Amino acid sequence: MEAIDLSDEKKNRITVEIYGQKYVIVGTESPNHIRAVAMTVDEKMKEISNRNPFLDTSKVAVLTAVNAVNEYMKLKMEFEKLQEQLEEKER
Repeated sequence: MEAIDLSDEKKNRITVEIYGQKYVIVGTESPNHIRAVAMTVDEKMKEISNRNPFLDTSKVAVLTAVNAVNEYMKLKMEFEKLQEQLEEKER
């Protein structure tokens, strides 16, 4: 999902609310997928804010991004490890 995308795929334009702010998200994913992503980001930001009530919105957003990228990198490494194991079994 990104605000500007020059590809030929059909675009969905969805208004979502994240941490009390409305955003228009444009992407090729289904509206339900876009809403689910926004809801997850909103939930994660609220979790971080509840644990750290003195953080401002930008710090909450950065910590949410750091946590999301950390989780992504761990899952990516696990996926690559499983791919390697599968390739070894196929040899």
